[in-house]
Parts: sequence; C-alpha cells; structure tokens
Amino acid sequence: MKEIKDIVQAFDEAVQLGKKAALATVVHVSGSSYRRPGARMLVTEDGMLTGAISGGCLEGDALRKAVLAITQGRKKLVIYDTTDEDDARLGIQLGCNGIVSILFEPVDADHADPIEILRRVAAQRKPAVIVTGYAPDNQTHLGTIDPFSWKGDVQELIREEADRVMNAGKTAHCGLFITNSMQQLFVEYCAPSIALVVVGAGNDAIPLVQMAALLGWEVTLVDGRATHANLQRFGTVQRLLVGKPGVIFPELQFDYRTAIVLMTHNYNYDTELLGLLRAHDIPYIGLLGPAAKRDRMLQELSEKGIHFAEAQRSSIYGPTGLDLGAETAAEIALSVCSEIMAVLQERNPMHLKQKNEPIHSQV
Repeated sequence: MKEIKDIVQAFDEAVQLGKKAALATVVHVSGSSYRRPGARMLVTEDGMLTGAISGGCLEGDALRKAVLAITQGRKKLVIYDTTDEDDARLGIQLGCNGIVSILFEPVDADHADPIEILRRVAAQRKPAVIVTGYAPDNQTHLGTIDPFSWKGDVQELIREEADRVMNAGKTAHCGLFITNSMQQLFVEYCAPSIALVVVGAGNDAIPLVQMAALLGWEVTLVDGRATHANLQRFGTVQRLLVGKPGVIFPELQFDYRTAIVLMTHNYNYDTELLGLLRAHDIPYIGLLGPAAKRDRMLQELSEKGIHFAEAQRSSIYGPTGLDLGAETAAEIALSVCSEIMAVLQERNPMHLKQKNEPIHSQV
C-alpha cells in the first residue's frame, strides 16, 4: 500500500508542475521475477520514477516504453521474456528466468482515472479490488478500472469476478470478451495498510515508529506523558494520544490489520490497557519484556475478573518480536516489525533458502 500512496503523491506533484506521466503495472508473471503482479511505477515525461516493477533491471527500458506511451497517448503492453537468451542483447539481463507483462497507461490532469482509483483504495481502511485489463493479442487495453463503478455491457461479469476475489481475499486472473477483444483481467485484492499502535513514548519506541513509517504503516502513538509523546520526538505518526488508559482507549480504532505493542515501561499502565483490549479481537498484541511479566499481567487481570479466552491468548506475543539476536533498540524494532508482518500476513518465518516452493505465490 505504501507504493500506491507514493505513486499518488508523485502524480499530484507532477500535475502541479504540468508534467504528463505513465502508470506502469505488472499485470502477469510466468516463472520467476523480482516483483509480482500488482507492482507499480509512475514515470513522468522527464524520467522521474516512483515505485518499482523490478529490482532495477527493467526500469531503464520501462522508462523508454513509458515515454513512448505518453507521446502516443495510448495504453501499451510490453512483455519481457527473460527466459530468452536474447534478453542480454536488449540490456535487460534479469536473471530471473520468467516472463513479465507490464501495462503502461498515460495519465495526466485530464486523464487520471487510474490514479484516482489508487487514491480511493489508499484512503480507505477496508479491503478493495482493482481490475486491470489487457489484451496480449490486441492494441486495445481496458486498463485500470474500479470494478464496482464500471459502466458497460459487461459490468456484471466484471463485478462477479471482483466479488469472487473480494470474498476469497486472494488475487486472481481471468479472461472476458470486452471491447471487441479478449481481455485478460488482473483482479487484484488490496488489503489496507498495517495499523500499528505503539503504547509507550520512551527512547526505544523511536526506532520502532521510524521503521513502521518506512514500511508505510499507519502509526498511532499512546502515552500518559506529554513530555515524551509529542511531535518533536515522533513526527511521523498519524495520531498521537496522551492520557490515562481509560481516557484514551475509546479513541483507539482496531481492525483485522491492527497490531498493538505495549512498551511504556510502566507496568500498571500496560496492564490496565491490556485489560481493556480483551473486549476486542486484535490479531497481534505485543508485550515488551520477559514471559514472566506477561504471565503476571494475565494473572492479575484474571484475579480482577478479566479473563482472556484461549484464542485471545494466542494473539498475545510476549516477549514481542522474533528471535533475531536483537540487542539494541533498533534491532529490537526490526524483530518486532518482522513478527508483526509475519503474523498479519499469515506467514511462518523461515529462511527462504529452505522453501521448496516459489517465494511468492503464483497469481
């Protein structure tokens, strides 16, 4: 989601400067590739790049293709076959042994529909579906559309595919006969950004907030001390709440992509807030400190009649973080962010070299 937000911002800046641009979207990959379908990049007519469609090896040629699409004023599909030894002569040399299809769409102030779709997706905290249509054997490409506002004879067919992807929560491909050609539809499931609530404004929270911001997460900082919880120390947070747990808790918002880390170093503050969390279904609750502290907190809450069901206990990660050998505050922040991402992405952390299947699921 961060890439989408960066692209929208870059487009707005281009419009202010009177520049035209092209949106490049990876719509299909066969075999191995650095980026998967859904990777995007905005290219301005003067060569500014935002986002990425590869590890850097495709961007040079993609820049030329994007400028051509801008000049011609029409969508253009480019297929890079990196299984062909001739790719070296093209200067691509991906070394990924895959076939990558990329759709280029000209966008400017008067033709900004693809960007406006990305803007709406980035602005909401709920799942969304983006459909990108392309025709490998034709020059007419549907392009990026909002399936729920699409107008036309095949509206219901597109919406049925979008509904299926939304319900499954998984990106898919399909083919439909549209605009007098067979269009391949890349139907992309977009989950909202991870929302991180950091409870504690000590010095060790600074690298955690900074790392979360770098990842594009939406960060809320909570603490009882105005001297610590302020924008001078935490200028990248979206929300800053100062007060006692019972006061600030009603202002907190949680959903299925929310993680919360309790790290105030104030035992009573953290315990009270943990008790308030029992009434909510939160996928990740991190507790800074040893397992003995976690057990003591849960025992004290239980004695007060606040009992966590087994399913809720499984969402409490104390000590928080993966075992990376972390010692410093920055290293601990890395281990915590890694665990949060693994939990919310439903992944089992492991060395990639030990995987017997492709790193990315095939779409």
